[in-house]
Amino acid sequence: MGADISSEFRSIPDLLRHRVQRSGSAEAFRFPVDEEWRSLTWDQTWDRARAIALGLHSLGVESEQRCGILASTRIDWILADMGILCAGAATTTIYPTTTAEGCAHIVGDSGSVVVFAEDDEQVDKLRSVREQVPELRKVITFDGTADGDWVITLDELERRGRELADSEPDLFDRIIGAVEPEHLATLIYTSGTTGNPKGVRLVHANWLYEAEAIHAAGELSADDVQYLWLPLSHVFGKVLQVAQLREGFLTAVDGRVEKIVDNLAAVRPTFVAGAPRIFEKVYNKVVLQAKEGGAAKYRIFRWACDVGLRVSRMQRAGERPGALLKAQHALADRLVFAKLREKFGGRLRYFISGSAALAPDIAEFFHAAGILIAEGYGLTETSAASFVNRHDDYRLGWVGKPFPGTEVRIAEDGEVLLRGGGVMRGYHNRPEETAEVIDADGWFHTGDIGELDGEFLRITDRKKDLIKTSGGKYVAPQSVEGKLKALCPYVSNVVVFGNDRPYCTALVTLDEETIVPWARENGLGELGYAQLAAHPKVEELIDSAVEELNAGLPRHETIKRWTALTRELTVEDGEVTPSMKIKRKAVAQNHDQAVAAMYPDTVESL
Repeated sequence: MGADISSEFRSIPDLLRHRVQRSGSAEAFRFPVDEEWRSLTWDQTWDRARAIALGLHSLGVESEQRCGILASTRIDWILADMGILCAGAATTTIYPTTTAEGCAHIVGDSGSVVVFAEDDEQVDKLRSVREQVPELRKVITFDGTADGDWVITLDELERRGRELADSEPDLFDRIIGAVEPEHLATLIYTSGTTGNPKGVRLVHANWLYEAEAIHAAGELSADDVQYLWLPLSHVFGKVLQVAQLREGFLTAVDGRVEKIVDNLAAVRPTFVAGAPRIFEKVYNKVVLQAKEGGAAKYRIFRWACDVGLRVSRMQRAGERPGALLKAQHALADRLVFAKLREKFGGRLRYFISGSAALAPDIAEFFHAAGILIAEGYGLTETSAASFVNRHDDYRLGWVGKPFPGTEVRIAEDGEVLLRGGGVMRGYHNRPEETAEVIDADGWFHTGDIGELDGEFLRITDRKKDLIKTSGGKYVAPQSVEGKLKALCPYVSNVVVFGNDRPYCTALVTLDEETIVPWARENGLGELGYAQLAAHPKVEELIDSAVEELNAGLPRHETIKRWTALTRELTVEDGEVTPSMKIKRKAVAQNHDQAVAAMYPDTVESL
């Protein structure tokens, strides 16, 4: 666990060059253009990364200077990132949903001198705050319009780079050779749950550690096919890029969430990483489709789930099903589960879940269907991957074992502390806040509460999110929230309250993808979101799920009252982060009247 993991490579550009030398003519990337899939080999990827790097050099970009990327997940994002790193510069990641003022903060705080912007919408954000970011010299757009001065196209940047390569053939190798392991590679602004985001400084050595640790874990190989849709502005998406460089597998790239199901069938990946919300949505759709098929089909679905769960639990306990259960499971698989696996392309070895807690019920359902969701754990400050379940060594509800080279211990108050090659070099321009989370012995204080069983880690909640009721009882809200979402496919978000209160309550939002079809079937098709949230039939629907939830909880954790909000939680209203994590304080402030109404003067006792 604490063994040192070293790399033969000096930098990410060095690792990329090695991959190109080994796999030059092999397919590296697949990406959509006008709804058709196109490809890049490793040789072609190298040529474009070199052109972008030298193009940036022609603009005066120097070692460790920051270059932002303000775009959704697409092949151009990856190529721009590779070009930035090969120029010896560092990538500042910016979510495409970031407001103009948010862009000004990130670009200004990072000191970014160049920003790659996806289209005119993103360019306009930067243009509107141009006076606030005087260091921003040039904007390079993927699909937007050049202005002949401040904004140029990616094609123009690459043209400049190729001209420079022709005039100075040795320049690119000299630039790459000057990149050191401790040079800044990536500046990722944590979306945070309060205040302005902080820039997390990750150096080349951090990413090389991740690449080697993933390689040492032995879960991936050059024969794998990855479908990558995750936001590349998030550390989870970024770590999958360096894993690809180390192993050499093919990656199909398309960040359009609405295309996920279609792309799974087209790409036929062997592994896919995602956040829990995606798996919740898939589960909700599967349950809804079974219900829409009529009473008989739904009974078969429920029977298959029951059989699958029994077999799953026996397998995880090291037991074998008897002849009758084995036959029932074969039938359940043929009628239900095989069809689900085929929707995922038929070659999937496992999903990888990260960035938030996965509800155990969701994990169990997929495992019953013959699909492992290998949950992992890490933070932006630890370069994403610190723990993960292996395909042949896993526990549902736990986040697995540490990667080689990562140390872990649990503090007296239950906080998870990590130390190893993935830990950041600090928060950008914030030495005092860095000192608050990395102690003198190098331990990073994660802010998460957890427990160890052998090497397996389980995260129970965020340290700051733990609720203590006025009766002195502790409640881990994320656990309760996850269970309710698993029980009710018509709910998208749940936020539990109860700190210094006599009992727990919850605000819930509806899942439009499932509640709208349900409304049509129940004669409420003409109602909008807000009307449905207030309708007695919807109240009855959620009430039954809350009652089922409460039946399996200790009394102090039960939800005594709940309220359905008349709109979804949004990034724009500051209620969720761009990676869809709940900002509890903002939700409480924005909906303070709704929360207060659930605690009337007549206080109920526990």
